[in-house]
Amino acid sequence: MATPSKKVYVDEDVGKDDPAADGSEASPYKTLLFAYIQHPPTQPTDPQYFTRKSETGPVSEDGDPEARKEWKPATKSATKKVTSLYEQHKKKLAKTDTLALREKAEQEKRQLALQEALKVKISEDPKLPKATKIRLNEKDPAIVKLRKGTSEKDVGYSEGRGSRVRITGRVHRFRTQKDVIFLVLQDGYGFLQCILTGDLTKTHDALTLTQETSMEVWGEMWEVPPGQHAPDDRELHVDYYEIIGKAAGDKDAITTRVQADGDPQSLLDNRHLVLRGEISSSVMKVRAALLRAFRQTYESEITPPCLEVTPPCMVQTQVEGGATLFEFNYYGQKAYLTQSSQLYLETCLPSLGNVFCVAPSFRAEKSLTRRHLSEYTHIEAELDFITFDDLLVHLELVMSKVIELALADPKIKKLVYDLNPDFQVPERPFMRMRYSDAITWLREHDIPNEEGKPHEFGDDIAEAAERKMTDIINRPIFLTHFPVAIKAFYMKKDPQDLRVTESVDCLMPGVGEIVGGSMRMDDYEELMAAYGREGIDPKPYYWYTDQRKYGTSPHGGYGLGLERFLAWMCGRWTVRECCLYPRFTNRCTP
Repeated sequence: MATPSKKVYVDEDVGKDDPAADGSEASPYKTLLFAYIQHPPTQPTDPQYFTRKSETGPVSEDGDPEARKEWKPATKSATKKVTSLYEQHKKKLAKTDTLALREKAEQEKRQLALQEALKVKISEDPKLPKATKIRLNEKDPAIVKLRKGTSEKDVGYSEGRGSRVRITGRVHRFRTQKDVIFLVLQDGYGFLQCILTGDLTKTHDALTLTQETSMEVWGEMWEVPPGQHAPDDRELHVDYYEIIGKAAGDKDAITTRVQADGDPQSLLDNRHLVLRGEISSSVMKVRAALLRAFRQTYESEITPPCLEVTPPCMVQTQVEGGATLFEFNYYGQKAYLTQSSQLYLETCLPSLGNVFCVAPSFRAEKSLTRRHLSEYTHIEAELDFITFDDLLVHLELVMSKVIELALADPKIKKLVYDLNPDFQVPERPFMRMRYSDAITWLREHDIPNEEGKPHEFGDDIAEAAERKMTDIINRPIFLTHFPVAIKAFYMKKDPQDLRVTESVDCLMPGVGEIVGGSMRMDDYEELMAAYGREGIDPKPYYWYTDQRKYGTSPHGGYGLGLERFLAWMCGRWTVRECCLYPRFTNRCTP
């Protein structure tokens, strides 16, 4: 007696394509394809597939059976269509199975190779010359003699034909080509291509090599053969190496955790790893060069020179407005992290002459623009017995000299132009534009204020408008003579127009304002009136006000944001790329 055909049910409305369903009338599937997958056809009529759906749409919430059609065998057209889809499904499964088998075979092959690799032992040849330990930036011919690059396979040593050296570093990148491993080491001082051959490529360490692994290598330094390229046109032909610290691989590999086009927040979380990249490390090297250049400029490249001082970071007075103060409890007293060291620098002028500082400043400004930080490096200077024009000439000279000194180092120059091929050294004199003329320019070029209206005298020119203007003009601009109402209390009024201050912002293409400065009020009564106008209690400022009581003098100064200056030079999109670990709204890690 023949076995009755199995019946499989498909209900397009209430069925479920879920392995938990069994294809019965009580628990039907939703699609015919899923039914075929769960119960493949073994004969033309086994199993039998039945379908049904509602007369007028989905079944009602109470599942009224009177609104349902009867179960009917799947139509020929439906069967033909699903048969084609099912065949595609089987091919896909077969391909997946084949790939899985192939991957399994490759894994087994690799495991076998790794087991064999454990048997390969390497050791330093005691007959070779003693190696000299060097850093990757060392190129003194007296220490490192290069062997001429040739096509010969013999890498033996001979008197005067090459130096045997010993180097520690981390694997920056590597590739395997036949029985040769090419890897580039870096140690923070430079890069070096190393070539591993023979048994050196067959060890377990070589087969499991990962980026950022730290190692020590011994070998002979060669010139790169004609037509080939490598860092500094040299390469190390390795005869022995030791692994110092293995870097994680697979899912924890640095290339997985840090990707060039990765999520910005993830990159910030992994800033400690991002800094190992060529771009970030290059920016930090240019930053260090700029700091050296600023100090050299202030101390020996301008007349009179400026003396470096170190003002406090914990203060009890404001400089740029109370809304951006970071407040903290200082032994039961209210105190703040400094917004600027300017007031303290002014107190140094009578006895120390012109002074400058390189110190952090803090702004509790809830701004997430690409040019704002909560903590930044502030380069500030105060100059005594000067005019406003003297201040502008000094600023122009300092910035130009810093750029000149930084680019005088060929390594730094290469880094700058690698990062920003379009960088142009600004020509002196910088363009000078009064605030009132800028308002006119913005109106003529239909650039509105933050409210979408034409700019009016008294408006605080917003970042977007300022950047548009700077990018269109495309040269450094000294924007001067801002209205009293939108500038800090200590800024001196212009004697020729008491509506405005003798103040300046230096604007650079692509980044906007990088410097803000002014002449300072030197009249006691005028300063006291300014305190009252701003609602500031003058008592905590007694030490600052006293500068006007004991031999006052015409003086001025400025503050320059190092990160903005660096972003401009290196063509960085945001100042967050220009400091070691950026701090901004809601970000204080790592």
